[in-house]
Amino acid sequence: MRIDILTLFPEMFEGPLSESIMKRAVDKGVVEIQFHNIRDYSTDKHKKVDDYAFSGGAGMVMLIEPIARVIDKLKSERTYDEVIYMTPDGETFNQKIANSLSLAGNIIILCGHYKGVDQRVRDHYITREISIGDFVLTGGELAAAVIVDAVVRLIPGVISDETSALTDSFQDNLLSPPVYTRPADYHGWKVPDVLLSGNDKLIEEWKEQQAYERTKRLRPDLLDE
Repeated sequence: MRIDILTLFPEMFEGPLSESIMKRAVDKGVVEIQFHNIRDYSTDKHKKVDDYAFSGGAGMVMLIEPIARVIDKLKSERTYDEVIYMTPDGETFNQKIANSLSLAGNIIILCGHYKGVDQRVRDHYITREISIGDFVLTGGELAAAVIVDAVVRLIPGVISDETSALTDSFQDNLLSPPVYTRPADYHGWKVPDVLLSGNDKLIEEWKEQQAYERTKRLRPDLLDE
């Protein structure tokens, strides 16, 4: 998979996408992540990328031209499955979307700033608009990093035990059951006996029941789906 991220602040990705599983995925060649500074595609001598909105009001709007130039360049080099715009008013990101995007070959992610991008970018270039929640961030970079992390970890070969990602919360509209490790008894706080029984059938039944009970208590909305 190749992911091209269009941003005004590529340095913001250095930490989140250069450590742990993300670094391993890049080093193994499972995913290629490229950053494109939108300012580099501005024709203005001051590298201007924003202007006042025609409608008036507070805040600036990202110009269409530098964004169009970089997207046109990338699309002339390869075919993209999705051109994603990170925006608070997009569809709310979830595990189902992450699963779908993990099957893609090439993706562009555009990080918005200010009051957003010129609507013509959204009308003519963007194929999908995604939000990570009903709140507003300074820009789309942190949200884009969240999307990349959630998607890349699902690609075969990224996580050593590939079945691990398939048993995460939300994969089957249930939260994960509680997990325990050694010691079996810590200051009188004991691991449930069933997990020490060695009976795989009973353990699986316990996990399923716990997952259902936790979901019913913490996220009953998932059961409605």
